[in-house]
Amino acid sequence: MLAKRIIPCLDVDNGRVKKGVNFINLVDVGNPVEIAASYETQGADEQVFLDITATTEGRGTFKDVISAISKEVFMPLTVGGGIRTVEDMQQLLQAGADKISLNSAALANPRLIREGAEKFGNQCIVVAIDVKTDPLTGERYAYSHGGRKKTERLAYDWAQEAVALGAGELLVTSMDKDGTKSGFDIELYERLGELVQVPIIASGGAGTVDHFVEVFTKTKVTGALAASIFHFGEITIAELKDVLRAHHIPVR
Repeated sequence: MLAKRIIPCLDVDNGRVKKGVNFINLVDVGNPVEIAASYETQGADEQVFLDITATTEGRGTFKDVISAISKEVFMPLTVGGGIRTVEDMQQLLQAGADKISLNSAALANPRLIREGAEKFGNQCIVVAIDVKTDPLTGERYAYSHGGRKKTERLAYDWAQEAVALGAGELLVTSMDKDGTKSGFDIELYERLGELVQVPIIASGGAGTVDHFVEVFTKTKVTGALAASIFHFGEITIAELKDVLRAHHIPVR
């Protein structure tokens, strides 16, 4: 079995790391370069950087921030937010990103997934899907613009389409769980694991080490992402990995 990945997520807004609940009420956490370097020291396997207001504000992604981080951090970096073209992807890769995360732009122009995969390889293209459940119908929909805008795409259908177009990985966030620390959305990841064969990163809801044990033992996800619990020192990555090893879950 492949080693499971522990992935801190840095949501960046105007050059600062922010964190909120259900994608709102953002609180300043700190400098992204300093935080990224600390996670490398702690033993994180990868890091995800999302410019959470780039699409909404109609601007490009934070190349300078990524360039500064890549000079200090040597683990794989996945970068997303405000990416609209293959040229945008190339600039971020040249700045030090290892993988590109597409969300709103891919929903608006699904061909962008294929174009990126053809130029840089499937392993370089991560499609991020922000999922929220309709309280009336129980259907799960994909949201765009940093989780602010509902689309008409059903989340499970969109996941399959994204993989068919060339996505080499899915980063799937449960907006219902985001920031709540109530546990990962197990049902969501169980279903996705049945539908697609690419690696899946689970995001949204991590609050305890037991939540990571649960998502790795009950679903096929290969990575688990969290922000608040790492940012505020509630769980250290070393502590988490020790617990996972005790449950015979392979980690690096």
